[in-house]
Amino acid sequence: MSDTPVKQQNTAAYSTQAALSFGLALTAVAVGVYRLDADAWVRAFLAVSVLYLTTSAFTLAKVVRDRQEAGQIVSRVDQARLEKLLAEHDPFQKP
Repeated sequence: MSDTPVKQQNTAAYSTQAALSFGLALTAVAVGVYRLDADAWVRAFLAVSVLYLTTSAFTLAKVVRDRQEAGQIVSRVDQARLEKLLAEHDPFQKP
C-alpha cells in the first residue's frame, strides 16, 4: 500500500480573495501614481516600473511553482521505483 500525498487545492474563497487583493493593490498604486503631484514623465516612469514589478512577481511565482512541482514528480518516480524493488524482493530466496 502506498502513501501518495493528496494534491492540495485552494478553495474558491481563497482564490477570490487573492484575486481581489491583487486588483485592489494594483488599483491603489495606479490611483496613487495618477494623482501624484509630479511631471507626466515621472508618473509614466513609476507606472512602467509598477507594471515591470508586477510581471516580474508573476514570473518568479511561476518559476518557484514549477521547481516545486518538478521536485514532487522526481520524488514520486523515486518512490515508485523503491516500491517496485521492494515488491519484487524476496528476502527468503537463496542467491
